[in-house]
Amino acid sequence: MSKTQERTSPAHGVPPQGQVAGPVAPPRVSARRRRPGVIALSLALIAAGGAGVAVLLLQVGNRTEVVTVVRDVQVGQVLTEQDLGKASVALDPAVKTVHSDNLDSVVGKRAAVELKPGSLLTPSQVTKDSLVKAGEQLVPIGLKPEMVPATALVPGQKVQLVHVPAQSATGTAESGTAPKTIAGRVVKASKPAPGTGVVVVDVATTAQDGPTAAAWVSAGTLRLVLDAPDGSR
Repeated sequence: MSKTQERTSPAHGVPPQGQVAGPVAPPRVSARRRRPGVIALSLALIAAGGAGVAVLLLQVGNRTEVVTVVRDVQVGQVLTEQDLGKASVALDPAVKTVHSDNLDSVVGKRAAVELKPGSLLTPSQVTKDSLVKAGEQLVPIGLKPEMVPATALVPGQKVQLVHVPAQSATGTAESGTAPKTIAGRVVKASKPAPGTGVVVVDVATTAQDGPTAAAWVSAGTLRLVLDAPDGSR
């Protein structure tokens, strides 16, 4: 009786007994293709980032210490040290400010406009002259909403105070000569009053015309007319 010899296949990857496995080749890794466009873009972004940091550092380094407003100051009010402060900011050369070293030069001057806390003080916002000059009087004029000009009233603006003839008993204006006028200059204009919308305008006139203008205001026969920028009417 013959015996059949069974052949056993070696396990995958396992060498037959008595045989030595040969060296295993490492997996083949394909080299990635470098794209010149991507490399150039990366270099450009790095350069741009470096330039941005350089500009930021330059701006931080070139800061200027200037005078600021720390509390409300009304038009015509004399500035004190308590009204002003200092701040270090980066400014465009076109922006006109008062350097902190010149703070003493603005103390004692008057505010030419209304100053608000947190704003930078500019040379044009202060004046050494009184808004009401010698020989002048200040006349407060209340304007109803329909009498307030659409053009903003600002300090120093030239105006004419016009006397409007009173209404007769028949409801028509009294006939006569041309209305009288008084030259004036705006010193301050308030914001519209809540509910009524009335705006109070302080107008400087000569001492001779002040009482007349006040009488027109009391009688309700005064109107305010703006002069042209060149002073002509």
